[in-house]
Amino acid sequence: MALVESFWEMTTDQALRQGEYLVSCPVPILKENPSLDNPTSAVRVEVGDLIIVTQSCDLEQGKAQFVALCPIFPLDVYEAINPELKGKGRWEQVRKGRIEGLYLLSSPTNPDNNHEALVVDFGEIHSVPFDLLAAHAKEVTPRWRLKSPYLEHFSQAFARFFMRVGLPSAIPAFK
Repeated sequence: MALVESFWEMTTDQALRQGEYLVSCPVPILKENPSLDNPTSAVRVEVGDLIIVTQSCDLEQGKAQFVALCPIFPLDVYEAINPELKGKGRWEQVRKGRIEGLYLLSSPTNPDNNHEALVVDFGEIHSVPFDLLAAHAKEVTPRWRLKSPYLEHFSQAFARFFMRVGLPSAIPAFK
């Protein structure tokens, strides 16, 4: 059996890049019914593992005051939250890109074992201030970063998720 090349590289670089895997990252969560009289009481902070989806060029050139990130989970953790994915063949469908909004990445430490893969949920996007994220990244160094061409494939999958267009009708199927 051929060994799977790692999708990841270890970095100590202080610059943030798309495809950066940030563990234990603070995430502001807006409560359902914020009060306009006291808006600060309407936000709580949770901690989660996230991956940066903002383009690297925007981060490098200071064009992003806020950074977009998506949650990233080990398969077993995501299955515990979404038990419908435990079904036979469901992860293979995700791997092939047939379940919209989910994307699989190999494990940074054991890329040959697909049961240790990571799942990114494009349907949940968080926005964190750049400065807060940069300070957090310094605390979690060294950290994992997607390398080329896996980064470009990841970026393309994220873009495809948002550029879908549903039509009210279609050309009939060929028979």
